[in-house]
Amino acid sequence: MKVIIIGGGWAGCSAALEAVKQGADVELYERTDLLLGVGNVGGIMRNNGRFTAAEELINLGAGDFIDIMDSIAIHKNMDFPEHKHAWLCDIGKAEPLVRRYLIKSGVKIFFQSRITDVEMDGNKIKSVILADKSIINGDVFIETTGSTGSMPNCVKYGNGCVMCTLRCPSFGARVSISKKAGVEDLIGERASGIKGAMSGSCEFPRESLSDEILNQLDKNGVVVIPIPKEDIHLEKLEQKVCQQYATLEFGENIILLDTGRIKLMTSHYPIDKLRKIKGLENVVYVDPLAGSNGNSIRYLGAAPRSNSMKVDGIENLFCGGEKSGFFVGHTEAMTTGTLAGYNAVQYLKNRPLLELPTELATGDIIAYANDKIKEGKMSERPTFSGAEYFERMKVLGLYTIDKKEIKLRVENLNLTNIFSNVV
Repeated sequence: MKVIIIGGGWAGCSAALEAVKQGADVELYERTDLLLGVGNVGGIMRNNGRFTAAEELINLGAGDFIDIMDSIAIHKNMDFPEHKHAWLCDIGKAEPLVRRYLIKSGVKIFFQSRITDVEMDGNKIKSVILADKSIINGDVFIETTGSTGSMPNCVKYGNGCVMCTLRCPSFGARVSISKKAGVEDLIGERASGIKGAMSGSCEFPRESLSDEILNQLDKNGVVVIPIPKEDIHLEKLEQKVCQQYATLEFGENIILLDTGRIKLMTSHYPIDKLRKIKGLENVVYVDPLAGSNGNSIRYLGAAPRSNSMKVDGIENLFCGGEKSGFFVGHTEAMTTGTLAGYNAVQYLKNRPLLELPTELATGDIIAYANDKIKEGKMSERPTFSGAEYFERMKVLGLYTIDKKEIKLRVENLNLTNIFSNVV
């Protein structure tokens, strides 16, 4: 059973790990030289409903990467505007740990391997083709290429290439494999109808901040600094991927989080205006390098799929992460990627595909995101951590930080360790 994973972000890594757990021969192809993709500039875990989802994944048998992120947490159970009990992780330590874990688990990883086309056999993918024209055969394929645009899309829908962690100029743009296989992409929108959305944060090196701010970050994990009134531009909030941060507090304040490097919770901010603020006089951007101007543009290439993560119209193609919908966050990507990896192998074993029940937050968000897309609502971006979906979690009684309650929910559904037991 040969499973080909296309894209090495959190979803691709989770799919690869789950497929190899289920007994498949797994090859993961990543166009850059690093795993985790946009996850290399994240680091916020267990905030709001992500705590519930993380514990569900652990009890479902897919908590490997949750455990890795927990192990590199710098600040635990901290609050910042609109968010409770967050864990801030040293994201710079995550990629090598994940890479070694996958290799030790038996996943074969191929870096700087950009897949640009497919060969079809009816409604099945027979093979994928690399940029160097190499042909890779497989039995089932999982696409987790994300939903970011290529450089022309960042020009068209954003403020140009801002030299973000995706590094398209160096490694080539992502290619939609589902579209190459004949399935039209789903295009996300902002509330205004403009296509795509900007990534929601930027990063500074620690050494560019004042000692006073660093001391506060070391102690509390967060610093909130009011923005001068003349520099407040609330219209910028609508552009953001992460609608849980598109609130008034994030529009009127500089909010800094300590994830090893320092996260600025906004999609972009002119550096000359930042340097007017006490403690930020020497600040510089490390991601994106042109953070004065904008950020990467996302949600321009999801695939229509079932709640088992199978792509509509292609017999042997599954998807996860932003490729499977307009999701936001590490935990969300781990959830969809794990389910895709599990079901890819069930497909090869001629077994029924699993849909996570909606009695679990991890199952409900997958179904909810699909329902919204089918309703034509292309501007909603489901996440466990805030905005409309977190409110839904609370209304439905899915949100809890009681580990025993979460464990019992999974047990009552007979799903304990479903992702770690070979069927």
